[in-house]
Order: sequence, then C-alpha cells, then structure tokens
Amino acid sequence: MSATPAPTTSPPARRSYGWVLWIIVALLLAAGAAWGWTQWQTRSERARAEQADAGQRLDALEGRIDTIRRDQRSQLQRLQQADATNRVLRDEVLGIGQRSALIEDTVSKLADPDRHGEQALRLDEAELLLGMAQQRLLIAGDLDGARRAYVLAGNVLDGIDDPAYLSLRQTLQQERAGLDALGTEPRVRAMAELDAFARTISAAPVEPQTTTATDAPWWRRAFATLVDVNPSDRTVAVQPSDRIAAVAGLQLEISLARAAAERRDEAGFRAALQRADGWLTRLWPPSKTLDSQRAQLREIGARELSLTLPTLGSTLHQLRQLRAAD
Repeated sequence: MSATPAPTTSPPARRSYGWVLWIIVALLLAAGAAWGWTQWQTRSERARAEQADAGQRLDALEGRIDTIRRDQRSQLQRLQQADATNRVLRDEVLGIGQRSALIEDTVSKLADPDRHGEQALRLDEAELLLGMAQQRLLIAGDLDGARRAYVLAGNVLDGIDDPAYLSLRQTLQQERAGLDALGTEPRVRAMAELDAFARTISAAPVEPQTTTATDAPWWRRAFATLVDVNPSDRTVAVQPSDRIAAVAGLQLEISLARAAAERRDEAGFRAALQRADGWLTRLWPPSKTLDSQRAQLREIGARELSLTLPTLGSTLHQLRQLRAAD
C-alpha cells in the first residue's frame, strides 16, 4: 500500500488568507477611525453651532433686558410727571376752593343787610383812593394827582348816609384844605426858580473898564493904552476865558442843585447853591446886582424840598379805625 503524498500548496494558501485577514482588519480599523473622526467632527460642529446659537440668544436676551429697563425708566418718568401734575392739580383745586370760599364770604357780606353792601364797596373805594393819594405825595411828590385823588375820595364818601362817617368827611375836608394851602409842590417850585435863575446869569455883564480921566497926569494918559493896572487881590474875572469858565462852573453847580432837588437831597441842594454863590463873586463886582443875585440864591436855598403836612394820612387812618371797629 502506497502512501498518499501531502499537498504542496497549503502553506501558501494559509499565508494568502492571513494577509487578507490583516487587510480586512486594517480596513475595518480605518473605517472605524474614519467613522469616529466623522462623528467627532459632527459633534464639534454641532457644539459650535449650539454655542453660537446660545451666544445669539444671550445677546437677544440682553437686548430685551435693556429694552425692559428703558421702558421701566420711561414708565418711572411718566409716573413722576403724573405725580407732579396731580400735585399741581391738587393745589389748583385747593386754590379754587379757597377763592370760592372768599367769594362766598364776600357775597354773604354784601347780602347782609346789617353791613350795607353798597356802603362797604364805597368804603373800599375811598380807602383805595386815599392810599393812592398818600403814595403819590410821599413817593412821587405829585401834589396835583393827590388833590384829584382826594376829590374823588370825597365824592365817594358823600354817597354814604351813615352818620357814623360824618366825622370822617370833616377830616377829609380839613386834609384837602391843607393840601390846597400848599400851593405848588416845594420841589417843583425850587427847580423852577433854579431854571429862571440860570437863565438870568447867562447875561452877566462884564465889569466896565475904568477910562482914564482927562485931568489925570500926562504920563498916565500916555501909557494908559500900554499898561493896565489892576489890584492884586481882585477876584472878579475880567478875561473872556476866565468869565466863560466861571459861568460854566456856576451852571454846573446849578445843575447839581437841580439834581439834588429832584431826589429831595436838601443837604446836597444847599451845598451846591453855596458853591454857586462863590462863582457869583467871580462874575460880578461888589454892586447892587451882585447883592440881588446872592439874595435870590439864598432865598432859593432856604426852600424846603419835602412836603410838610401834619394832617397827611389822617383821613385814611381814621377810616381804617372805623372799619376795624365795625
């Protein structure tokens, strides 16, 4: 019995299958690695997309929060404005209520037969006119305006039949008589006299030059046209420039006196006139003309610039006392 020979191709076949197996394993590993890489990339991209989306949502959320804050501030401002408007309206309502109460009180007083509504209105008008007259006298020095106000107040009081106000009308008549006795308002009269005096001094005469007598010595007659001898203690201005300066100084002092009279400054008024008196001696030599001018200036300086009326305001004071006693 013969022995069967062994196949000679088995080892190469096993080696071929082994390489194929390693190739298949390598392919499987490569495929797994590729699949893992793909999954990792997918997850990474998804994570980045989610992160970007979260950032956008966060920005949108912050924007909405800012919008809500702005709306909140706007609402707060509207509330504050509404609160301020409510306070103003509340004050106006309170003011309207107070005015209504005052009107109601006034109407009730006018309707009260014991208070004589028409008489109360006349007394109010008379008090207003007397107060205006006193203010015109003390503040503006308007004597004519004060007289007109007193006349109107007298006409108003004449319409009151209550005998309790008879003494008030008598007091008003006495005060009006005192005003009429004042004549012209002192300040206006002093300023008018100053203006008239200023117009007269503009024509101040130049002191005539003493001519040389015919019986003077021959040497005096010969040199009279060359030499002019004057006393050294002479104060009268002779040169035209000196007289112009003296007249300007006198006019300036009169203007200062007028300004002092306008503001009722008696001290400044008299001081300016005293300085003006010094300028007069520069314009006139000792003569009757100088004495007359200086006497006129002293008379103006002695004027009072303020009203002196002891009964001023007595009617208004008595009227207020009578109304307070009612």
